[in-house]
Amino acid sequence: MTGLEHAAWPPAPIRTERLVLRASEARDRAAFIELFSSPEVGTYVGGPRPRAELERAVPAVPGRRPGFFVIDLDGAMIGMITLDRRAAERPGHVRPEGGETELGYMFLPEAWGRGYAAEACTAALDWFAAALPGDPVVLCTQNANDRALRLAAKLGFTEVERFEEYGAEQWFGVWSPVSS
Repeated sequence: MTGLEHAAWPPAPIRTERLVLRASEARDRAAFIELFSSPEVGTYVGGPRPRAELERAVPAVPGRRPGFFVIDLDGAMIGMITLDRRAAERPGHVRPEGGETELGYMFLPEAWGRGYAAEACTAALDWFAAALPGDPVVLCTQNANDRALRLAAKLGFTEVERFEEYGAEQWFGVWSPVSS
């Protein structure tokens, strides 16, 4: 099996022009709760979760696992990126056996529209391509999520298929790093 289980984790913080992609820390907990309880953020991911439930459930250091990057702007978490194994039983695959790495991301609404998602996702994909050369990355989003579709195109994802999941039409695409 290929994927993140073969990559050194966590990597050193990744610095872009404006952002730092880093491992989660205890100081990020409040931003996690804000992110997952936000009605705007929850629009295309099944809705917001109740804040009280999150206060009970979110650990002291949330998101501490391989493939999970906190997006830091000037010392504060503004979002997150995940690179996770796509479950074989879900629709949408580019390998017959499934198990591809799937890019996911969420940003606080105040960070929207400033190019942070493109900047951070590009950095995460570049890291992934260096850590696991030749491995494809997939992305799935609701077809109704215009912002996510524009970002997928900007990042270089190409459509593979569309299908129904979670009661909505999904767009599924692949990003294949160019091996040098």
